[in-house]
Order: sequence, then C-alpha cells, then structure tokens
Amino acid sequence: MQVQDRLCVVTGGGSGIGKALCERFAADGARHVVVVDRAGDNATAVASAIGGQAEAVDVGLEAEVTSMFERVEAEHGPIDVLCNNAGIASGGDPLTTPIEEWQRQWDINVMSHVYAIRAVLPGMLARGEGHIQHTASMAGILTSHGNAPYATSKHAVVGLAEWMSITYHDKGIRTYLLAPLGVRTPMLGNAADSEWARSAAGPLKEVDEVAQQVTDAFAEERFLILTDEIAQGWMEFKTKEPEKWLRGMRKLQARIENA
Repeated sequence: MQVQDRLCVVTGGGSGIGKALCERFAADGARHVVVVDRAGDNATAVASAIGGQAEAVDVGLEAEVTSMFERVEAEHGPIDVLCNNAGIASGGDPLTTPIEEWQRQWDINVMSHVYAIRAVLPGMLARGEGHIQHTASMAGILTSHGNAPYATSKHAVVGLAEWMSITYHDKGIRTYLLAPLGVRTPMLGNAADSEWARSAAGPLKEVDEVAQQVTDAFAEERFLILTDEIAQGWMEFKTKEPEKWLRGMRKLQARIENA
C-alpha cells in the first residue's frame, strides 16, 4: 500500500510521531491529510504547513470522534488510512495514581482506537479495503518501569491490533501495530536524557525516522513496526526466558530508583 492519492486521518497529529506521519503522508502525495489533535493550535499549524485539514477533537469522547469522521467523509469521501496515534502518559503505581487518571489514559490510549474503528470500519468492509495503524509502545509488549496506567493501556492496544488483524485481514482490512522503543517526542520530554532512556529505551530515534518506518511497513503490508532492532531481541528474550527477563527488569528498576 502506498499513501499516494489516499485520504489519511492521523489522531495525535499535532506533535511528535503523529506530526511526522502527517508530514510524511503529505510528502508522499496523499490526496488529503486530516490532522486530529486535542490541541487545536498544534493541529492548525501542522495542517497549514502541509496543506491539510485541522480538526480539534478530544479523541477520548466518542461523540466528538464520530462527528469528526462523519464530517470528513461527507466533505472528502471514504477514509483510506486511519492512524490511531493519540496517546498520553502520566501517573505511577496503582496505589498512588488516582482512578480518574487510570480512566483518562484508558479513554485516550485505548477507547479512542475503538471509537475510530467503529466510525470507519463499516465503510472499509463495504469497500473491501482499508488500512488502520495503531500506535502502541514497547511498553505494551515488554512493559515499562513506573506509570502502570500507561503500560497497562498500551498492552490493551497491542491486543486490539492483533485481534483486528486476525479478524479482518481476509476481508481486505490491513492492520499495522507501531511499537516504538525510544523516540524523541514531547511525551518523552526530559526523560530523553535520563537513566531510564539510557538503560531501557535503547538508542533514541527521531520522529521522521519512525514515520519512514511506518510507510515502509505500509508498502510491505507488514503488521509489526519496531523502531529499533534491539527490540526484537528483547521480545525474544522475554518469550524464551520470562523469569530471567523479570529478574533483569527488577534489577534495572533498582538502578533507576537509586540513580
């Protein structure tokens, strides 16, 4: 699949990986790029730079998501490519993180994908073609230190993407799972230079590198998109020797706490 002449919608498109995806799609000749972000000013800035369309939407609210997709399809026709990229990260352990924060991350990190799927999938199935990309994290495959809500919700994104691929691939729907390791984004912030980043996130990638990796996966119609080769080795180690992997993660946790 190539994005040329396609209608592409990117949530969380106002910054970070989402912004880079919007820029990449526009450069590759997408017919129209819709930049969706809760921060309307950011969405407008990106859309203006690439000749796209800005949509200020809280993707954690189903009514806003549904209304936006209805409006876009009424104006521009069927959506070919959906990138569920919006995400947030905050909080700590289950004892100290308020339930409201758990719910907020669940709504943005998981349910926004579900709301978008419900809006675009019927049309894609009717046409027999569609491309849906989910941005999770290696925290959703390997887990992470700290921020239990983020690790938990990103695991759910991985499960949703796998289910989508199994269920709808033979009906013409291609599903892609982006699982970034260390990427220099606003979400990472000052942590880019932290002990965690040096020890656990691997060599940091830039967002434009990740956007290219996504379009490469689109061209191959390849499900899993890893941003760094080291991630494959870590996945295999966890699967082969889970107890040893957990012991190593505990040691790394202690190093971070004592740094």
